Amino acid sequence: MKYLLIMHMNPTVWESLTEEERNAIMSGHGPFMDAIRESGEFIGTTALADPSNSAVVRVRDGAPVVTDGPYLEAKEYLGGYYLVDVESRERALELAAMIPDAKVDGLGIEVRPVMFSAGTEM
Repeated sequence: MKYLLIMHMNPTVWESLTEEERNAIMSGHGPFMDAIRESGEFIGTTALADPSNSAVVRVRDGAPVVTDGPYLEAKEYLGGYYLVDVESRERALELAAMIPDAKVDGLGIEVRPVMFSAGTEM
């Protein structure tokens, strides 16, 4: 079963951490990726830029309208994800708990089953 392990970012929480704590979280992703590559569960990962770099496109009256910034005003945003292929939901939850961000108060990893994935066998 494929699962998306979604890392949510909260800038207020991130800024409250020391530089040492932030570096430990960032460097902790390397060993995690190594472990899931070795186990054969790794499919891919993506880190996303800050929402201030995004644009939102909406079509209104047949014409595209583009606005800068994130779609919603929220304190949390999608920071990145891992796509994994595991035997069970329990294993997906176990992997999510291994992601360094999960250990930080105010951050969390959302675990969501993938229903369709273009270019990969389900």
